[in-house]
Amino acid sequence: MTFIQTVAGVMLNSKRQPWNRACSLVLLCGLLVIFTLEAAAELTQVSVGGELRIRGRWYINAWEDEKPLVNRINSSYLPWRPIGSTGTKSLFKWDSDGKDWTRYESSVKLNFKADFTNNVTAFVELYDWYVFGESFRSNYLTGADNRGEGLDTVQLNQAYIEMRQVFDTPLTLRVGRQELLFGNGWLLSNMLTPSQYITHDAIRLTYAGTDFTVDAFAAKHNASMQLLDEQINLYGIYGTYKGFQPLTMSAYWMYVHDNTDIETGEATSLGSWVNSLLGRHFGSTNLHTLGIHFFGKHAGFDYSLQTAYQFGDAEHIGAMFGNGGIFNGDTDAKYDNWGMEAILGYTFEDVKWKPRPYIMGVYFQGQDNRDISFWEWMNPFYEPEASVSFNRLFSDKNYSWTINDNSWLSNFIQLSAGLELQLTEKIRLCMRVSKNWVDEPFNPPKSIKLGGRRIYIAPNLSFWTDEGSDDLGWEIASYILYNYSADLSFGLFGNVLFPDDGLTDGSFMHFYGTQFSGGTGDDTSGYLFWMATLKF
Repeated sequence: MTFIQTVAGVMLNSKRQPWNRACSLVLLCGLLVIFTLEAAAELTQVSVGGELRIRGRWYINAWEDEKPLVNRINSSYLPWRPIGSTGTKSLFKWDSDGKDWTRYESSVKLNFKADFTNNVTAFVELYDWYVFGESFRSNYLTGADNRGEGLDTVQLNQAYIEMRQVFDTPLTLRVGRQELLFGNGWLLSNMLTPSQYITHDAIRLTYAGTDFTVDAFAAKHNASMQLLDEQINLYGIYGTYKGFQPLTMSAYWMYVHDNTDIETGEATSLGSWVNSLLGRHFGSTNLHTLGIHFFGKHAGFDYSLQTAYQFGDAEHIGAMFGNGGIFNGDTDAKYDNWGMEAILGYTFEDVKWKPRPYIMGVYFQGQDNRDISFWEWMNPFYEPEASVSFNRLFSDKNYSWTINDNSWLSNFIQLSAGLELQLTEKIRLCMRVSKNWVDEPFNPPKSIKLGGRRIYIAPNLSFWTDEGSDDLGWEIASYILYNYSADLSFGLFGNVLFPDDGLTDGSFMHFYGTQFSGGTGDDTSGYLFWMATLKF
């Protein structure tokens, strides 16, 4: 098809469907860019690379093996309380009864990079993550071979065009599916877990000066067919100054806008009209994050401080906190939370094994507004209040392995002290002791303890509660890394958790403070995993 034929097709389509004109114009602009690149750039080099990660995992006394999950607290003890959409279902048991959890998993990345003249690059990366055995096709009893069930599917992880030195300036434009990794991935990382990756369909513009860089980006996070409505988008500006050697300073703004529809559940159009008139309909979520990151090294010390404040409308969180009354949630829910990570270490360069003692503090502000007073319990028009905690966005930081943080934990506080040792040129050992708390604990229904078991005694009287504990317990973590070569490394990681009442009786920390943590016991728990990584 010629360029003129393509343009004609685009314009004809926009005439047939007027609502699609804007999209057609965007497509036309994209075609112009592509044809311009074809005319101005010639292929100079193609390179192939990739990565293979394999790991084995073993959780001890941690994961709940009963499926489907059941509520730890019967709903008859919680009427009128805005608990949240998942109730008191918990992923964890903290109990030696039942089965432990183990599996092996692997991820593979294979990428192709094409360099063109005029500072143009195209990059395509394929990705597959799978659990061992999930796609095996043969039955050893009968020898029958079956088709795969589609679990083991290759995905397009990255696919973008990059143009550097745009308009002869230190400006780089990258368009397409790509990784967005800023700082150490505290809020925006390219990974979900040590073996799973995350990418964004985005446009990114980078200005790289002598002592500073500024990035601006926009990413689309859902497959809406509408131009402006039903969208989930991420926007951000991230600036870093490197002109002062002992201290690198970054500041950023990130914005998540979600205007997808929220079901309100009215049975009639009259009910919908009345709720709209009374302001009971939900609008858009507008999550703003303002943050800074200061880090560096000097005179043997290394230090890092990052803190962020979040504000804005939390409509989609508010919709999760209905209480069974005439209100379907909290239409006034707001983000108003702080997050922080601070690390201070010192390396003894002239001592054998170069020991590095360090301390670390972590804080993700949470809310727990799940209590109700006697008068709210009596009031048929009581409006529930959402519990909104700090949103860790797209992080991969894991501060507590057995609790399975995986960047899910919020409403969470941790203080740690650790020691790192460089045993040989290729082997590094790290040990850490941590104390964990929940920021705002959950107050359970009134109960007594018999034989070590909690017995709830006041059904329907949901205003009558016990004071919840904020103590999540202690943990010891350690890992050893062996860099066999520049491309191949091995790691062994272990974590022992001594859970306390705030964890075993239950608090809301997981999934940014919306999932219950309570179990059926309070046994010592643990997590062990090994991983091999090969880059090529």
